[in-house]
Amino acid sequence: MVKTQHYIYPDTDTLAATFVCEFSKFLKSAADFGKPMHVALSGGSTPLLIFRKLKEATVREEWSQIRLYWGDERCVPPGDPQSNYGNARKTLIDPLKLPGEHIFRMKCETDPVSEARRYGDLLKEKLPVENGVPVFDWIWLGMGEDGHTASIFPDQLELWNAAGPCVVAKHPRTGQKRITLTGHVINAAKRVSFLVSGKGKAPVVREVIMKEDRSGEYPASLVDPVSRNLEWFMDQDAASLL
Repeated sequence: MVKTQHYIYPDTDTLAATFVCEFSKFLKSAADFGKPMHVALSGGSTPLLIFRKLKEATVREEWSQIRLYWGDERCVPPGDPQSNYGNARKTLIDPLKLPGEHIFRMKCETDPVSEARRYGDLLKEKLPVENGVPVFDWIWLGMGEDGHTASIFPDQLELWNAAGPCVVAKHPRTGQKRITLTGHVINAAKRVSFLVSGKGKAPVVREVIMKEDRSGEYPASLVDPVSRNLEWFMDQDAASLL
């Protein structure tokens, strides 16, 4: 049984500020531990706010043991405004001058299928592996109003259990190709945190957390880490129906 913890904040700014405090503690523990800690970042507006606050609250030296990856990526060049990596680079990585050898982006703008295979192999090389699955120390997740997480959408639940650490997905409306971690990797992580804000997500938040109605149709409901360490960081709007 997952030990789920729910944290509700009055607004997104407070959510982000508190999460930055959590990450600052993680940075200290990583430095004390003295070995690389592997973190998969999320895209979206709330992580961007967190990146900006982390830029102000931390210094480069504190990140020496952190290795950054992504849970999913749109298949666009890194300079495109839609690029999860590109946005993190502009708001966090470049301002703090984090070393390039500690940053591992998904390079899916040319050949998504080959890149999904390459990135999966890279995760197995860089991360600890248990039962054939690479294990992150921390994965950040968002959730859409349709209940998707990473880049696995409700009409693509088969991708959750796909073989390998990464697969190619398509946005159901635009057809845009993306690379995403699979459910095996997400649920193998030592810590998984949802970052959810906005009233439009409140109905699905309730269904997923309370296991109501159509919750089984939402990829977010399949997040069930073996570590039993699952957290929901929400603003009051997202949690308003709980």
